[in-house]
Amino acid sequence: MTLVPWIAAAQELKTKPTQHSVKELRAIGIQPDILLCRSERAMDNDVKEKIALFCDVAEEAVISARDVQSVYEVPLEFAEQRVDEIALQLLHLEAKPRNLSRWSSMVRAMKNPRDVVRIGLVGKYVNYEDSYKSLKEALLHGGIAHGLKVDIDWIEAEELKWPDCIERLRAYDGILVPRRIRQRGIDGMLQAIRYAREFKVPYFGICLGMQTMVIEFARNVCGLEKADSTEFDPATPYRVIYKLRE
Repeated sequence: MTLVPWIAAAQELKTKPTQHSVKELRAIGIQPDILLCRSERAMDNDVKEKIALFCDVAEEAVISARDVQSVYEVPLEFAEQRVDEIALQLLHLEAKPRNLSRWSSMVRAMKNPRDVVRIGLVGKYVNYEDSYKSLKEALLHGGIAHGLKVDIDWIEAEELKWPDCIERLRAYDGILVPRRIRQRGIDGMLQAIRYAREFKVPYFGICLGMQTMVIEFARNVCGLEKADSTEFDPATPYRVIYKLRE
């Protein structure tokens, strides 16, 4: 994989970084068979011919890996340029004709949702979205399955106070509290859960999110005012979540 930068001032794609990368690779005894050329926009045939000539790679194996709206479009882009067929030929393997109909349908559904659903994700350190990457993708796929676009708002748990949080949380169709990264922010999560319960908003608690749901219910519905998890308060009189030491 190499870089083919777009230079706005010159209004052209520059192939020198790719040529230099391949030169360095060949210097250590590696000759590439396929080049995936990352660029902001698609490469025309002249650029591909130039790269193929200077890098000693078949022109059809110079692949334009241009920027796309979603990572899920990448397989379709590569299939269009026969990356899979070229790789199979180089490996002397035979395969059935590709069938990307289901994948294409998924991408089409993702690009043309019939409605939008808003999810409030309440956690700690939500500014680091990669910490919740798997959750983000799971919600995205849940939306695709129902023809919906999922908008996720990342809410810092420590900012939520009762009753001020009510107005802020009204905007969401569902609330999710994920696994724990750090112990801080528990009180804010409890307020989000209380809101979801009292206002009948769908709620999903994962790991810590399930534990805090149990704690909130015990305190505010069962009247066990100091109910807690032994992980947060070992001396709690109501150990609704009990963590085994071993």
